Amino acid sequence: MIAFYTILLLIASNVFMTFAWYGHLKLQQTGFFTSATPLIFVILISWAIAFFEYCLQVPANRIGFEGNGGPFNLMQLKVIQEVITLVVFAIFYSIAFHVQLRWNHAVACVFLIAAVYFVFGFKE
Repeated sequence: MIAFYTILLLIASNVFMTFAWYGHLKLQQTGFFTSATPLIFVILISWAIAFFEYCLQVPANRIGFEGNGGPFNLMQLKVIQEVITLVVFAIFYSIAFHVQLRWNHAVACVFLIAAVYFVFGFKE
């Protein structure tokens, strides 16, 4: 169950992260922000969103880490987080920017799955 909670927290964290890092670009397209909006204002909004990312990311890593009784070593946590980040970003990118994912994105996904296999498939 700890693995499930860790991954769930990482997914939620990455949703906030994606909006913090890239949401302002979509908001600029919708007219909420303009190119004249002061950068410091956009940064502060992004930091406010990223606060919630950290509120989820830190506990996810803490409970998921084997040193704290979790099921994952540090490398496994990082690879899980990167895969989740890219999946969440791909979904955000395709929906928010109306971009169709192509064959090269599928190949990249296969490589990510291979990374997960190699990180989890061999014992140290």
